[in-house]
Amino acid sequence: MKDLHLDWKYLLTSFDGRIPRRHFWIALGALVVIEILCHLIANRIQGERLGAIVDLAFLYPEFAITAKRAHDRNIRTLVPSLFFAGAVLLDFLIILGLSGPSEQPTTLFLIVGIPVGLFGLALLIDLGFRRGTPGPNRYGPDPLSH
Repeated sequence: MKDLHLDWKYLLTSFDGRIPRRHFWIALGALVVIEILCHLIANRIQGERLGAIVDLAFLYPEFAITAKRAHDRNIRTLVPSLFFAGAVLLDFLIILGLSGPSEQPTTLFLIVGIPVGLFGLALLIDLGFRRGTPGPNRYGPDPLSH
């Protein structure tokens, strides 16, 4: 991938390789803005359940971006997979009506949601702010080397 432009197809669909922080933030930021807009529309149409389905639709490209950034940090794909598995579980709790209203979530939703949220925050901080592995690693060449 060339450093001067973003290969959106690669960023959103591939789980191979490494990306630098700048590409991670640009791609994730663009995806989150689009996802928020879709959530607003979904919530007006059908409420939280459709919003959870929208969330599931965005998991694939979000995971693709996160996996490549984890690779740059020399972190196995399993680590972000655990976060995304928790996010899928939360979405299914919402779809199945087991989450409770947003003002009064169920104990089950909190038991799953709080650790998933904290783990996601730690992952975002690690992947978003820490430099990748200098030089090549088992996932490919350093994306910052020319």
